[in-house]
Amino acid sequence: MHDDELKQAIREHAVLQGSFVLRSGQRAEYYIDKYRFATEPAMLEQLGIRLAETVARVDPDAVRLAAPEIGAVPLAAAASMSSRLPFLIVRKEAKEYGTAKRLEGDFSPGERVCLLEDVVTTGGAAVDAVQALREAGLECANAVCIVDRESGGSDALARVAVRLWSLFRLTDFVEIRKSPQNPHG
Repeated sequence: MHDDELKQAIREHAVLQGSFVLRSGQRAEYYIDKYRFATEPAMLEQLGIRLAETVARVDPDAVRLAAPEIGAVPLAAAASMSSRLPFLIVRKEAKEYGTAKRLEGDFSPGERVCLLEDVVTTGGAAVDAVQALREAGLECANAVCIVDRESGGSDALARVAVRLWSLFRLTDFVEIRKSPQNPHG
């Protein structure tokens, strides 16, 4: 599947139009339903390949990947299979049973990880994941997402010294009509 074909597949299967409230609390006319591409084997495989290629290009010193639960986990698994880099799952909070970990997977403090995300709007979940990785002693300077909604996520990550790279931007899928009441589509 070529990049244009993948973009068209995402547009057809995962871009919804209507009235949506995003995780950030913002209202949006367009919603990228990550589960529609993360649960489709052909699209997931292609996204995993592209994520792996992007990580190799922008963060060649990364020795593992990381993904916030739950939406980015299938993407990290696909990228891990393609890159052969192991991955970590970053929980929203430490579980209260078993090992009581916030990070799932094997790692050693000091390792460099690249964060993977599905859709980034304001970057809140990504910043939280970066902080959890750093609290565990890991180094994280780059994040790669499938879609950047271009709504402040890149700036939020830059404030914690992480560069955001995206495979696509919301404007690759839809023409955004900006207005004072709806600056982000």
